[in-house]
Amino acid sequence: MSRSIRSLLFIGALSFLAMGWMTTPAMSEGSPTDGYDIHVQAPHMMADGTVGGPYHHYCKGISDEVLQCQLYESTDANAKLVAIEYFIGKDLARKNVPLVQWNRAFHDHQVEIDTGRVQILDVEDPAKVKAIAEAAGKTDGVIIHLWGKDKVVPDGTVSIPTSLGHVFRTE
Repeated sequence: MSRSIRSLLFIGALSFLAMGWMTTPAMSEGSPTDGYDIHVQAPHMMADGTVGGPYHHYCKGISDEVLQCQLYESTDANAKLVAIEYFIGKDLARKNVPLVQWNRAFHDHQVEIDTGRVQILDVEDPAKVKAIAEAAGKTDGVIIHLWGKDKVVPDGTVSIPTSLGHVFRTE
């Protein structure tokens, strides 16, 4: 069998499987990717000290104290998922993360918002923008970058950047 025929059969099999996955009852009831509709844009201070982004954060709440975000370099439909970020209520984060680790990996979202570098996108109502910013300001963030800049594929290297304007906490 020729290489092109094998390729076509392989693509056909993948298409058939994808159609089956798309019609499963779990997908019709929703999926973990539903609800990422809070769109925030912000740059990051990368672990090597350079500025990265700005990154497009698509976020949703998963509990009363945790918001999780998928981070992309652009809004293109085929943009690479390059990082995740958690917004964690300050009380929860600060009670459960030792200060040395917090200073290394976390940042205060109110400090980040106050720099003026954070934009809340896709929301027309100024009152709603203000409410989102106020809620975010009550959280600490931790970012985990999974796909390094200029890398062809994720290679297993993970970095923990922080926000521009990061301020270390003291006891």
